[in-house]
This record gives sequence, C-alpha cells and structure tokens, in this order.
Amino acid sequence: MGLRGRIVRQLGVRLPSALLRPLAGPAAVFFHGVELDIFDPELQSNHHRIEDFYEIALALKSEFDVAPLSALPDVLATPSRHRRTVFLMSDDGYANTLSVAAPMLGSIRLPWTLFVSTEHIDSGTRNPVFLVRLFARHAPDGRYRFRWFKEPLVLAGSRRYAAQDFLKRFRCLALDNARETLREIVTIFDKHGLSELLTRYQSDSFLNWDDVRALAQRGVIIGAHADYHWPMHEQESTRNLRQQALRPRQRIEAEIGPCRHFAYPFGNTADVCARAWQAVRDAGYEYAFTTLSGTLDGSENPWLLPRYGLGPSEPNLASTVSLARLGNARLAKWQRHLT
Repeated sequence: MGLRGRIVRQLGVRLPSALLRPLAGPAAVFFHGVELDIFDPELQSNHHRIEDFYEIALALKSEFDVAPLSALPDVLATPSRHRRTVFLMSDDGYANTLSVAAPMLGSIRLPWTLFVSTEHIDSGTRNPVFLVRLFARHAPDGRYRFRWFKEPLVLAGSRRYAAQDFLKRFRCLALDNARETLREIVTIFDKHGLSELLTRYQSDSFLNWDDVRALAQRGVIIGAHADYHWPMHEQESTRNLRQQALRPRQRIEAEIGPCRHFAYPFGNTADVCARAWQAVRDAGYEYAFTTLSGTLDGSENPWLLPRYGLGPSEPNLASTVSLARLGNARLAKWQRHLT
C-alpha cells in the first residue's frame, strides 16, 4: 500500500462518519479470499480472517446500500442519487470464496461479484506471485540464477529485502518471460518439497468450474480477472493483452453465461497500460475496474473505474469509504494520461 492509501486509512479510523458524509459517493470495494485459519499472514496476505471479514460484512450491511453489479449503469448515470451505494467484489477465484465467504455473505444477504482468472480455474495452477513468495520463504539458502534476471536471487539469513526486490522485478516481466521464470522456479522447487508446501497452503488454491457454477447459481455475478493472473502493463505484447482480455470472456460465457465486467490483476497505475483498457473494451466488456481508489462517476472512462481494497480489518468503514473521493483527482489524471 502506498503512502496515500495509508493516510486515507488512518484518517478513516479517526474521523467520524457523520463529518465525512458530504464527501460520500458510490464506490466499489473488493477483497480476495476469506479463511478460517491464517497461520502465516505474510504468505496468506490475500485472505481475510473470517472473524474480521464478518465485521466488515456487517458494517457494509448497516452503513451502505450494497447493490448487485447489475445496478452499475444507473449508479453511473445518477451518482448523486446513490451516495451510499457500494458494490462488493472478490478477485482471483480462490476456493474459499465458495466454502467460507459465500455462506457468510449469503447469511446476511449481501450481493457480490466474483472476478476469476480463468486459466487458474482451468488448471488449478497457483497465483504466480504466491509461488514466488513461497520460493523466497522456503527454498534452501543459495544463489539462484534465472534467464530474465541479470542478478541472481540470493537467499540466506533474513530474506525479506531480497524477496521484495525479486518480486518487484518479477512483476515487471512480460507474461511469456514471467512464465519461463516460473517454470525455472518450479523445477528447482520440486526437489525441495513444493507439493508438501502447496498442501499446507490450501488457502491459495483455486475454484474449479463446478464451484464457479455453484456460486453463480447462488446469484453471484461472475466477471473476468484476465486469463492468467498477470499485470497488463506496458511491457506486455499487444497479442498477449488481447488474449488476456478475450479468452476469459469466452471461457466464462462457455461455462457460466454472459460476462460483462472485467477487473485488472493488480490494477494500479504501473499494472494497466492504454493498450490494456483498449483490449478490454474491444473484447466486449461494458465496464472494467482498477485498484485505484475513488468514487464512481459517469464521467469516468468505463474501462478504468476505481475500487477500494478492503484492509485486513476496517474499524470505521463508513468514514474510510467516504474518503475514497480523495482519490478522484489522481484517478482522473491517470485516465487522461491513458486516453
């Protein structure tokens, strides 16, 4: 999280919601997974503890009008009439969205949308960033060389800085090069207990299509989160960007039904380029979401809409979501830059 995000969260905790109500506007908020047991917060960073998420869900229920994503066109057309409207979303498609999140949200009747990365639903292959973090944490000490990196990854003693630096560089790779690097990592890791570690970290396993159908039958709207969970940034080829946008829509429509919405993996300013949103538009999606905070407004580019990422806990969610409006100027500047 950047400095701006930390400041907004701190203000949200401290300022009363009544004071911030005039700032309020319709917003989208998102989470990833919900787990019964978080035994390693660093490696399970994509997941909320069930107790904390239940408190967040109750706050959404009591403080906002949580609407299904089908209401989005009306909200964008008349945002001033929907100041307390919130759209709840989940990214990636983890198995615990069916086993843990869905029953909880169903019990308090909250509508939500799930954005799935379809190659991971097809194959069960874990999130590439999770695999890199797992490698950096559990691989034996040593110097590891990879084709697309000039400097080796040195794992010894405290590994946090080395892991963060490697992950930052890893995320800058084009998709094909990232896949090759990941194959190199898995080849090394297979000799050192990868299968056992994957069993231990079941929280990061993905749904299958029967699971996704079960969620859709419960009323969950299914959207696309690219095909492979990878940034759609400037380093990516136009061919891959088009595939990342088009294939998930085709797979979801073949397995589930109409797919109108898209959410960009990672979704921040460094993760989405102009060719990416154009590929999403050309693939036939009506709306797409980033991870930049802001309120929803019909004047925005409909393929670069804002969302607020829910923190591990949200002690004053009504105030924090109201403060999302502070991100509108940054969002608008970035949208102009990409268009």
